[in-house]
Amino acid sequence: MKKGYDVVIVGGGIVGCATAFELAKRGVKDILLLEKRFLTAGATGRCGAGIRQQWGSELNARIALESTRIFEELEEYTGYEKSVGLHQGGYLLVAYTDKEWEQFQKNLEVQHRLGIDSCALTPAEMKEKVPFLNLDGVRGGAFCQKDGHADPFHCTQAYAMGAKRMGVDIETYCEVTGFRTKGGAIAGVETAKGYVEAKTVINCANTRAPELARLVGEEIPVHAERHQALVTEPVAPLIDCMVMAFSRSYYVQQTPHGSFVMGIGPKEAPSHNFQSSWQFLEHNCAVMCEALPILRKLRVVRQWAGQYDMSPDANPIIGEAESCRSFYTMCGFSGHGFMVSPRVAIMMANHLTGQEDSLDIRRFSKKRFETGELLLEPAVV
Repeated sequence: MKKGYDVVIVGGGIVGCATAFELAKRGVKDILLLEKRFLTAGATGRCGAGIRQQWGSELNARIALESTRIFEELEEYTGYEKSVGLHQGGYLLVAYTDKEWEQFQKNLEVQHRLGIDSCALTPAEMKEKVPFLNLDGVRGGAFCQKDGHADPFHCTQAYAMGAKRMGVDIETYCEVTGFRTKGGAIAGVETAKGYVEAKTVINCANTRAPELARLVGEEIPVHAERHQALVTEPVAPLIDCMVMAFSRSYYVQQTPHGSFVMGIGPKEAPSHNFQSSWQFLEHNCAVMCEALPILRKLRVVRQWAGQYDMSPDANPIIGEAESCRSFYTMCGFSGHGFMVSPRVAIMMANHLTGQEDSLDIRRFSKKRFETGELLLEPAVV
């Protein structure tokens, strides 16, 4: 590490690495990215890796659409010589109630205004997409072929290696222990490897971001929520798309090598618990075997837990601290950080370099919780 940097980014997940890349791409020379463990050690490396454009608010649908376009060319975009594992098998969203089905129609209107190629499906058409889907109680569905998933480890490495080629310094196993301020602005970062001066700090530490923000006197209304997932033994191809239901809080997909990855939303108190539980295994399997009975035949290989950084309206909080100038936080993605990371990184980089952006970063300010201008989103698990 050098003595000082123009920008110090805290957090080595995909949001931090993508932001470092985009800043370097815009000509920012002195950038340092700090990660207390290894890249993707946090939420990114434990996520379900889904990428979807089927959102209910125009803001989220647009961010997802523009992020998907970048994922589609991420290797070329970053100069990555390996594959990022993008597979656009589509997302099949399942509606189990009339109210949910009505909301799907509204969501589709929003998506179609933006040019997203999504469509409504009858139960019979859903059965054509996923022959093993149990249609009991199913009202209808929505589908977008360009939705899918990618490898979060390779996507993050693509951004990180691209950033390093442009001169970004990346320090892993380097925990941030504090900050120094001067005249109401950020002055530097205390780390396990020493002190570095900083003109700007970007806090991308996911569920730990509120703790770091508090060190400069900033309160961020985000809490940690444990989410668990499991993976099965690999089998011959059965489904090509992600199947997801908001009302029943489940998602399931089959990976290219044959394993099924699945999860279900929790009902538990906020915590930083990374331990998986037998209760999740039991509940998840019951729900998933009802939705896709063929899964009863599969054996579970392993399960794990990760963290969602939940905000009050399940949308990210992005902006400069009121208590400390040039200290920015990007967190509160509420489980969707991976799929929107390409576009939010561009938004932050444009803001810091004074470039125009068709998206207003101020819409993600935490002030919305005081004014009541929440970013409400009907399409979340």
